[in-house]
Amino acid sequence: MKLGAFSMSLSVKNLEVSRTFYEKLGFAVFAGGMEQNYLIMKNGNALIGLFYGMFENNILTFNPGWNENAQKVKGYDDVRDIQKHLKANQVKLVKEADENSLGPASFVVMDPDGNTILIDQHV
Repeated sequence: MKLGAFSMSLSVKNLEVSRTFYEKLGFAVFAGGMEQNYLIMKNGNALIGLFYGMFENNILTFNPGWNENAQKVKGYDDVRDIQKHLKANQVKLVKEADENSLGPASFVVMDPDGNTILIDQHV
């Protein structure tokens, strides 16, 4: 199963303080903006999303169809196919994608420890 680019989506208390901290670790702003209350930061292939006021807990995020540069890749597994595979393997979904749709879609699962996993396809 090809899940695409991986990033951690972090719920932060102060976007500016978090941006400064991750810059010290070598990350640079890649997307988003302070006025939008989120920043996507990149260090090599590593991606971290900093989100203020959008959700409570941190989220593991996968983007089928994208690489770490937010560029479309060939030969990816569509989010609906991934969802069908997980359902067939008795993985409980918290939020489902419309299996009759095309293009961008997402679904959410929780791991056994309660960590949120977002499968979010933009293409």
